[in-house]
Amino acid sequence: MRFDIITVFPELFTGVLDCGIIRRARQSGLADVRLVNLRDFARDRHRSVDDRPYGGGEGMVFMPAPLFEAIEACLGSGEKGKSRVVLLSPQGRPWSQGLAAEFSTIPHLILVCGRYEGVDQRVIDHLVDQEISIGDFVLTGGEIPAMVLLDSIVRLIPGALGCPESAANESFSSGLLDYPQYTRPAEYRGHTVPEVLLSGDHARIAEWRKEQALEKTKRARPELINERLAQN
Repeated sequence: MRFDIITVFPELFTGVLDCGIIRRARQSGLADVRLVNLRDFARDRHRSVDDRPYGGGEGMVFMPAPLFEAIEACLGSGEKGKSRVVLLSPQGRPWSQGLAAEFSTIPHLILVCGRYEGVDQRVIDHLVDQEISIGDFVLTGGEIPAMVLLDSIVRLIPGALGCPESAANESFSSGLLDYPQYTRPAEYRGHTVPEVLLSGDHARIAEWRKEQALEKTKRARPELINERLAQN
Protein backbone atom coordinates (compact mmCIF):
# COMPACT_ATOMS: atom_id res chain seq x y z
CA MET A 1 0.00 0.00 0.00
CA ARG A 2 1.33 3.43 -0.92
CA PHE A 3 0.97 6.70 0.98
CA ASP A 4 1.92 10.10 -0.42
CA ILE A 5 1.89 12.78 2.29
CA ILE A 6 1.88 16.36 1.01
CA THR A 7 3.21 18.75 3.65
CA VAL A 8 5.29 21.88 4.18
CA PHE A 9 7.01 20.20 7.13
CA PRO A 10 8.21 16.74 5.99
CA GLU A 11 10.75 16.69 8.83
CA LEU A 12 7.92 16.25 11.34
CA PHE A 13 7.40 12.67 10.16
CA THR A 14 10.93 11.39 10.78
CA GLY A 15 10.31 9.76 14.17
CA VAL A 16 6.92 8.32 13.20
CA LEU A 17 8.26 6.59 10.09
CA ASP A 18 11.28 5.12 11.83
CA CYS A 19 9.60 3.42 14.79
CA GLY A 20 7.45 0.41 15.59
CA ILE A 21 4.87 -1.11 13.28
CA ILE A 22 5.19 1.58 10.60
CA ARG A 23 8.95 1.04 10.34
CA ARG A 24 8.50 -2.72 10.09
CA ALA A 25 5.74 -2.38 7.49
CA ARG A 26 7.97 -0.13 5.39
CA GLN A 27 10.95 -2.46 5.69
CA SER A 28 8.88 -5.47 4.67
CA GLY A 29 7.36 -3.66 1.70
CA LEU A 30 3.80 -3.64 3.07
CA ALA A 31 3.70 0.16 3.24
CA ASP A 32 5.45 2.61 0.92
CA VAL A 33 5.37 6.06 2.55
CA ARG A 34 6.58 9.03 0.49
CA LEU A 35 6.88 12.57 1.84
CA VAL A 36 6.11 15.28 -0.70
CA ASN A 37 7.33 18.79 0.14
CA LEU A 38 4.69 21.21 -1.11
CA ARG A 39 7.32 23.94 -1.45
CA ASP A 40 8.96 21.95 -4.24
CA PHE A 41 5.96 22.98 -6.35
CA ALA A 42 6.14 26.70 -5.54
CA ARG A 43 6.58 29.10 -8.44
CA ASP A 44 8.74 31.86 -6.96
CA ARG A 45 12.24 32.09 -5.51
CA HIS A 46 10.81 32.39 -1.99
CA ARG A 47 9.03 29.01 -2.42
CA SER A 48 5.72 30.59 -1.42
CA VAL A 49 2.71 28.29 -1.11
CA ASP A 50 0.22 30.55 0.69
CA ASP A 51 -1.35 33.99 0.31
CA ARG A 52 -3.94 36.25 1.92
CA PRO A 53 -7.60 35.29 1.46
CA TYR A 54 -9.80 37.18 -0.99
CA GLY A 55 -12.46 39.17 0.84
CA GLY A 56 -10.21 39.86 3.80
CA GLY A 57 -9.80 38.05 7.09
CA GLU A 58 -7.06 36.74 9.29
CA GLY A 59 -4.36 34.28 8.37
CA MET A 60 -3.15 32.78 5.11
CA VAL A 61 -4.57 30.22 2.68
CA PHE A 62 -2.73 27.61 0.61
CA MET A 63 -2.68 28.75 -3.02
CA PRO A 64 -4.18 26.46 -5.67
CA ALA A 65 -1.22 26.13 -8.05
CA PRO A 66 1.29 24.33 -5.76
CA LEU A 67 -1.37 21.95 -4.44
CA PHE A 68 -2.81 21.19 -7.87
CA GLU A 69 0.64 20.35 -9.19
CA ALA A 70 1.68 18.33 -6.12
CA ILE A 71 -1.52 16.25 -6.07
CA GLU A 72 -1.42 15.71 -9.83
CA ALA A 73 2.20 14.58 -9.60
CA CYS A 74 1.22 12.01 -6.96
CA LEU A 75 -1.77 10.85 -8.99
CA GLY A 76 0.33 10.55 -12.11
CA SER A 77 2.91 8.33 -10.46
CA GLY A 78 0.35 5.97 -8.93
CA GLU A 79 -1.83 3.27 -10.45
CA LYS A 80 -4.61 4.87 -12.47
CA GLY A 81 -8.01 4.70 -10.79
CA LYS A 82 -6.63 3.28 -7.53
CA SER A 83 -5.90 6.51 -5.64
CA ARG A 84 -7.86 8.56 -3.12
CA VAL A 85 -7.02 12.16 -2.23
CA VAL A 86 -7.73 13.01 1.41
CA LEU A 87 -7.52 16.48 2.94
CA LEU A 88 -6.90 16.60 6.71
CA SER A 89 -9.24 19.34 7.89
CA PRO A 90 -11.35 20.31 10.95
CA GLN A 91 -14.33 20.44 8.56
CA GLY A 92 -13.94 16.80 7.55
CA ARG A 93 -15.75 13.59 8.40
CA PRO A 94 -14.77 12.27 11.84
CA TRP A 95 -12.14 9.52 11.70
CA SER A 96 -13.16 6.11 13.02
CA GLN A 97 -12.02 2.49 13.16
CA GLY A 98 -14.49 1.70 10.42
CA LEU A 99 -12.93 4.29 8.12
CA ALA A 100 -9.46 3.01 8.98
CA ALA A 101 -10.53 -0.48 7.87
CA GLU A 102 -12.01 0.92 4.67
CA PHE A 103 -8.92 2.99 3.87
CA SER A 104 -6.61 0.01 4.51
CA THR A 105 -8.01 -1.59 1.32
CA ILE A 106 -7.18 1.41 -0.91
CA PRO A 107 -3.93 0.86 -2.85
CA HIS A 108 -2.85 4.51 -2.92
CA LEU A 109 -3.71 7.26 -0.43
CA ILE A 110 -2.66 10.88 -0.94
CA LEU A 111 -2.86 12.72 2.39
CA VAL A 112 -2.87 16.51 2.09
CA CYS A 113 -1.85 18.26 5.31
CA GLY A 114 -3.86 21.45 5.59
CA ARG A 115 -2.39 24.41 7.47
CA TYR A 116 -3.00 28.09 8.25
CA GLU A 117 -6.61 29.10 7.47
CA GLY A 118 -7.09 26.24 5.04
CA VAL A 119 -6.69 25.60 1.33
CA ASP A 120 -8.13 27.28 -1.73
CA GLN A 121 -11.64 25.83 -2.26
CA ARG A 122 -10.87 25.02 -5.89
CA VAL A 123 -8.46 22.34 -4.72
CA ILE A 124 -11.22 20.75 -2.62
CA ASP A 125 -13.81 21.03 -5.39
CA HIS A 126 -11.71 19.51 -8.15
CA LEU A 127 -9.09 17.21 -6.61
CA VAL A 128 -10.01 16.17 -3.06
CA ASP A 129 -12.10 13.01 -2.73
CA GLN A 130 -12.71 13.27 1.00
CA GLU A 131 -12.04 15.58 3.96
CA ILE A 132 -11.17 13.88 7.25
CA SER A 133 -11.03 15.28 10.80
CA ILE A 134 -9.63 13.53 13.87
CA GLY A 135 -11.89 15.50 16.22
CA ASP A 136 -13.81 18.67 16.92
CA PHE A 137 -10.79 20.83 17.70
CA VAL A 138 -8.26 22.84 15.74
CA LEU A 139 -4.58 21.96 15.37
CA THR A 140 -1.76 24.01 13.86
CA GLY A 141 -1.74 21.80 10.79
CA GLY A 142 -2.71 18.49 9.27
CA GLU A 143 0.58 16.73 9.94
CA ILE A 144 -0.44 15.18 13.27
CA PRO A 145 -3.81 14.03 11.86
CA ALA A 146 -1.93 12.50 8.90
CA MET A 147 0.22 10.57 11.38
CA VAL A 148 -2.93 9.35 13.13
CA LEU A 149 -4.40 8.09 9.85
CA LEU A 150 -1.12 6.50 8.83
CA ASP A 151 -0.71 4.63 12.13
CA SER A 152 -4.31 3.43 12.33
CA ILE A 153 -4.34 2.27 8.68
CA VAL A 154 -0.93 0.59 8.50
CA ARG A 155 -1.64 -1.68 11.47
CA LEU A 156 -4.68 -3.04 9.58
CA ILE A 157 -2.72 -4.01 6.48
CA PRO A 158 -2.57 -7.83 6.40
CA GLY A 159 0.79 -8.94 7.77
CA ALA A 160 1.61 -5.66 9.56
CA LEU A 161 0.82 -7.01 13.03
CA GLY A 162 2.58 -10.03 14.45
CA CYS A 163 -0.76 -11.45 15.58
CA PRO A 164 -3.55 -10.96 12.99
CA GLU A 165 -6.24 -11.35 15.66
CA SER A 166 -4.96 -8.29 17.53
CA ALA A 167 -6.68 -5.82 15.21
CA ALA A 168 -9.94 -7.79 15.23
CA ASN A 169 -10.23 -8.01 19.02
CA GLU A 170 -9.60 -4.45 20.17
CA SER A 171 -11.66 -1.38 20.98
CA PHE A 172 -14.24 -0.28 18.37
CA SER A 173 -13.75 -3.33 16.14
CA SER A 174 -16.89 -4.88 17.65
CA GLY A 175 -18.60 -1.57 18.37
CA LEU A 176 -17.56 -1.77 22.03
CA LEU A 177 -14.56 -0.66 24.04
CA ASP A 178 -11.96 -3.28 24.87
CA TYR A 179 -12.29 -5.46 27.98
CA PRO A 180 -9.81 -5.04 30.90
CA GLN A 181 -6.42 -6.69 30.45
CA TYR A 182 -4.18 -8.29 33.10
CA THR A 183 -0.75 -9.94 33.11
CA ARG A 184 1.71 -11.41 35.64
CA PRO A 185 1.94 -11.42 38.59
CA ALA A 186 -1.49 -12.68 39.63
CA GLU A 187 -1.25 -10.59 42.82
CA TYR A 188 0.47 -7.23 43.19
CA ARG A 189 0.33 -5.11 46.38
CA GLY A 190 -2.80 -6.93 47.43
CA HIS A 191 -4.55 -6.37 44.09
CA THR A 192 -5.49 -9.64 42.39
CA VAL A 193 -6.38 -10.70 38.87
CA PRO A 194 -10.02 -11.81 38.47
CA GLU A 195 -10.29 -15.52 39.24
CA VAL A 196 -12.01 -16.32 35.95
CA LEU A 197 -8.91 -15.35 33.97
CA LEU A 198 -6.86 -17.90 35.89
CA SER A 199 -9.43 -20.69 35.52
CA GLY A 200 -8.41 -21.95 32.08
CA ASP A 201 -12.12 -22.13 31.17
CA HIS A 202 -12.12 -20.38 27.79
CA ALA A 203 -15.90 -20.23 27.50
CA ARG A 204 -16.20 -18.50 30.89
CA ILE A 205 -13.34 -16.15 30.02
CA ALA A 206 -14.98 -15.19 26.71
CA GLU A 207 -18.29 -14.50 28.46
CA TRP A 208 -16.57 -12.45 31.19
CA ARG A 209 -14.72 -10.37 28.62
CA LYS A 210 -17.93 -9.72 26.69
CA GLU A 211 -19.70 -8.58 29.87
CA GLN A 212 -16.79 -6.37 30.91
CA ALA A 213 -16.57 -4.75 27.47
CA LEU A 214 -20.28 -3.98 27.53
CA GLU A 215 -20.12 -2.56 31.06
CA LYS A 216 -17.07 -0.43 30.26
CA THR A 217 -18.72 0.95 27.13
CA LYS A 218 -21.94 1.79 29.00
CA ARG A 219 -19.90 3.68 31.57
CA ALA A 220 -17.39 5.51 29.37
CA ARG A 221 -19.03 5.76 25.93
CA PRO A 222 -22.80 5.16 26.22
CA GLU A 223 -23.41 6.65 22.77
CA LEU A 224 -21.68 3.62 21.24
CA ILE A 225 -24.33 1.37 22.79
CA ASN A 226 -27.08 3.47 21.19
CA GLU A 227 -25.34 3.30 17.81
CA ARG A 228 -25.03 -0.47 18.15
CA LEU A 229 -28.72 -0.84 18.99
CA ALA A 230 -29.69 1.36 16.04
CA GLN A 231 -27.76 -0.90 13.67
CA ASN A 232 -29.51 -4.07 14.91
